[in-house]
Amino acid sequence: MMRLLPSAGLSVAIALATAASLSAQDSSSQSQVAQDAPPPPQYPTTQTVQPQATGHAFNHGEVGAYGDFLRVAPSGNSGVNYVGVGGRVGVNAGTHVAIEAEMNYDFERNYTTTTTTGTGGTVTTSTVTSKVRPLTGLFGPKFQFGTSGPVRAFVEGKVGFINVTETNNAPSTTTFTNSVAGVGGPGTHLAAFPGGGIEFFAGPFGLRAEVGDEIWVNNGANNNLRVTFGPTIRF
Repeated sequence: MMRLLPSAGLSVAIALATAASLSAQDSSSQSQVAQDAPPPPQYPTTQTVQPQATGHAFNHGEVGAYGDFLRVAPSGNSGVNYVGVGGRVGVNAGTHVAIEAEMNYDFERNYTTTTTTGTGGTVTTSTVTSKVRPLTGLFGPKFQFGTSGPVRAFVEGKVGFINVTETNNAPSTTTFTNSVAGVGGPGTHLAAFPGGGIEFFAGPFGLRAEVGDEIWVNNGANNNLRVTFGPTIRF
């Protein structure tokens, strides 16, 4: 009986060692299989692409029409008020700089008189067709501020010409084209226009007002008040 116990104990020890060896081999095999297995597939995630902000919509250029008031005041003479219509077009060279060209034709003259009586005075004003017709053409830069909002201020400096013609005919397309054809003749003088103004926009549509000094050279420099106002469209 005593001889069987050591033999049985040895058998148990051998069995336990064999089981441990098999368990270690199984764990090693599972680890190797896990390492050799391909990685799980990667699925692309959905990302929301934010649109790029334009920042300067309706800031490529501008076209407009306007009513024109020009007070011609030669040195040593009383001033004469002319009114007419014109148009302009501008292309933006940058966010705050535009290059503009404009032309206006003044064909009416405004008279204002003051009559004094014993009890006071009265002021009367009237506008009639003018025999003298100034035609102004200007070209130059416009420097603008507040380009991203509905209100935009600007200053400008333009050069060009003023051409003065005379006719007794009623204002028409023919009298305008005749005035344009006369540019370069004896009635044409060098002109410059430093000025500034403000624009109000609702989307692409707006109103523009400007004021400045139309300086033209004829026996010296002559300073003349010029005011324009009218609709404008930016794009």
